[in-house]
Amino acid sequence: MAGAFLLTVLRREFSLKLFQESLLGAVRTTSMIGLILAGAGVLTLAMGFTGIPRALATWAVEAGITPTALILFLSLVYVLLGWFLDGISIVVLTISVILPVVKALGLDPLWFGVYLVLMVELAQITPPVGFNLFVLQSLSGEDLFRIARYSLPFMGVLLLMVALLVAFPGIATWLPRTMTGG
Repeated sequence: MAGAFLLTVLRREFSLKLFQESLLGAVRTTSMIGLILAGAGVLTLAMGFTGIPRALATWAVEAGITPTALILFLSLVYVLLGWFLDGISIVVLTISVILPVVKALGLDPLWFGVYLVLMVELAQITPPVGFNLFVLQSLSGEDLFRIARYSLPFMGVLLLMVALLVAFPGIATWLPRTMTGG
């Protein structure tokens, strides 16, 4: 924020109106995120009272679901959710239900966090209706299909990263484990 302020002053584009608009935009965004987090807190609390995450974890273990099958299913779910929701909403709405299942199947929560971030980022640029594609379209004024076509190489890189992460889980856990001595 300080950098943006400094740039506007140096470029002589600073005005009181611009400052007020920026401040109002920051308040709106912060309020939106706060409301999402408050709603997620209520959802998490409700899920805890109902016991759905615990029951789902028990069912997944008893049904013999493999970690690989869970990851494939979650990959599809996260891509579909990315068509309709922003990244914060996806994480907040799903983590309280999914994390107990992930732990019950023996997946490392740290690894899953890295996987989740990659999948949410992938979901946000997945055509035809990835959330960030609409953001880029509104900012640039370009045709949505053109933007979707330009996003394909980035999707490929993210898919490769997810595949490498699944094939070699140590990629996500090596540095934190090395730093903590674990």
